[in-house]
Amino acid sequence: MKSLLQIDNINKYYGSKNNITKALNHVSFHVEEGEFLGIMGSSGSGKTTLLNSIATIHHVTSGHIYLGERDITALKSEELAEFRMENLGFIFQDFNLLDNFTLEENIGLALTLRGVPKKEIKSKVMEAANQLGIQNELKKMPTEVSGGQNQRCACARAIINNPKLLLADEPTGALDSHSAQMLLECFESLNQEMKATILMVTHDVFSASYCGRILFLKDGKIFNEIHRGNKSRRDFFQEILDVVTLMGGEVSDGR
Repeated sequence: MKSLLQIDNINKYYGSKNNITKALNHVSFHVEEGEFLGIMGSSGSGKTTLLNSIATIHHVTSGHIYLGERDITALKSEELAEFRMENLGFIFQDFNLLDNFTLEENIGLALTLRGVPKKEIKSKVMEAANQLGIQNELKKMPTEVSGGQNQRCACARAIINNPKLLLADEPTGALDSHSAQMLLECFESLNQEMKATILMVTHDVFSASYCGRILFLKDGKIFNEIHRGNKSRRDFFQEILDVVTLMGGEVSDGR
């Protein structure tokens, strides 16, 4: 497979000379097109800083991040919004939906702001909603549906532009176990059937077991890496749990 994302020796420091915190310490890895990668680590490990750096929300102190051939660490501030819109999809723990918009309007909002014709927006919204199984909820407000349906709406909003990279930050954190499983199965379907490239930060072993590869961060460094390969999800779950136990991290097993 072709490499889509390349993280090249990045560092992220906070503070002043006498009190420096190294949030990321010489981190390097790559993500291939069509890969479902999980990033795990306890609180303070650097996983959210890493995600925010890839999302161009944070600037790295040194090193480079490439999406395709483009060095996103070299982008100017006026280029960032367009870059995110054209290349990235975001899914957050707290949904970030507008309560006074229907699910249909939330999903299509980015296209509306770009002036895409209404007929095309409606078609794209329906296609995304069908993929996430919420096509019958589109006329409802976020307060009228479950947390799981809201998160699938947020996922539909994230994929409507066919982003090169889908970034998910603790996407199951606010969901019950049934809703979380449904969302993860949607991720799995997007990855396997649509070849979507997904990078998911999670502290939850159950969620991580849906990934094809896991990177474990500890104290801002990559501590370990494991691949699912041909293992069953149950066996991969246990392997993830073993690494987490070795790290002494604060994670959840999703049960």
